[in-house]
Amino acid sequence: MKFYPGYRAFDLFDDLFNDNYASKTPANLLKTDITEKNGYYELNMEVPGINKKDIQLELKDGYLKVTATRNSNNEEKDDQGRIVRQERFSGSCSRSFYVGDNVRQQDIKASFENGELKITVPTQAKKEEEETKYIPIL
Repeated sequence: MKFYPGYRAFDLFDDLFNDNYASKTPANLLKTDITEKNGYYELNMEVPGINKKDIQLELKDGYLKVTATRNSNNEEKDDQGRIVRQERFSGSCSRSFYVGDNVRQQDIKASFENGELKITVPTQAKKEEEETKYIPIL
């Protein structure tokens, strides 16, 4: 951390309460737009900074649950190779959507590109056994 003229010790504390910090918290991730098209619901979900392999879709008891996990490790060193700052972040966030008891795993399609997860779910579907099923992301 660099100190500069006019630096206040509470700048970091103040940052916790401004919009820039709040926009990076998990509560603001997974923003979703839902539209209905030709017998399907289309969910367009923002998942910035998350890799496809770190996203999991689960269908259980009529609920589609989307979970995103992120782990990062930032390390800064000085000219002699000594660590000046090292920060780690690990967290996850999830959203659940009721899609109906009759929706089957094979009826749901998902794709991921450029930080956007697109999921299509039929508005009407046939009943199948109730157990946890995972949906592949293409």
